[in-house]
Amino acid sequence: MDAKLINPFINATLHVLETMAFIKVRPGKPYLKKDMVAKGDVTGVIGLTGVANGTISVTFQEKCILAIVSNMLGEKMEHLNGDIADAVGELTNMVSGQARKELEELGKIFKAAIPSVIMGRSHSIAHYTNGPRIAIPFFTDDGEFTIEVCFER
Repeated sequence: MDAKLINPFINATLHVLETMAFIKVRPGKPYLKKDMVAKGDVTGVIGLTGVANGTISVTFQEKCILAIVSNMLGEKMEHLNGDIADAVGELTNMVSGQARKELEELGKIFKAAIPSVIMGRSHSIAHYTNGPRIAIPFFTDDGEFTIEVCFER
């Protein structure tokens, strides 16, 4: 998969979490993900159409998303609940929007669907295309999360 399609999602993730949640984020090395098992406890998934069809997902470990949403809302969050699910959907939407803006500057136009949120340990992420799933791990002081980007071949 073309790095020009992946890098905007990395940049968007760093920007959104640092500005919305005041969290310092360190990206890890992207890798080809072979299975459908989520690398965390809550996932936002959003479909994209345009120059290519695909999906992105953002999966957070519980401790990580609780810290992020606590920072965003200014109150301590202690459990996965509806507020956390709403925040994950909104974060997924913001990352998608920021990345699509950068992709548009490269002449690649995408439209996004409404995000879906999945909660629970060991849940699966079904991407809507058969393309390669590129996973990018991110690290914070409060845990990890992973972005997956999958576009049709």
